[in-house]
Amino acid sequence: MSNFEDLKIWTNSRVIVNQIYRMMENHKDFGFRDQIQRAAVSIMNNIAEGKESGSDKIFIRYLVIAKGSCAEVKSMLYLCEDLGICNTEEADKLRELIENQIHAIQKFISYLKG
Repeated sequence: MSNFEDLKIWTNSRVIVNQIYRMMENHKDFGFRDQIQRAAVSIMNNIAEGKESGSDKIFIRYLVIAKGSCAEVKSMLYLCEDLGICNTEEADKLRELIENQIHAIQKFISYLKG
């Protein structure tokens, strides 16, 4: 794989970002909206930036950061649910996507470590 766009973990992140943006598009708490959107974008961008670093060691560091951003989004989804921004079903679906992403990133980290 020569491009970050070829990585399944990157394309999965893109799906997550788009779903977060759609969910938050009419939310008026701009600080909250900005935080969850930036955390979601961070997943995708850290995968891309790490892939382009040219080093597996550096790439792994970026993947660990991406996993942390996944956890941040997952945590904020509980608040979205608590605050009525989304319903339980929506939050559960997104949390499942994010949990799958965390596992996929970890699997890729293990692969890179050899």
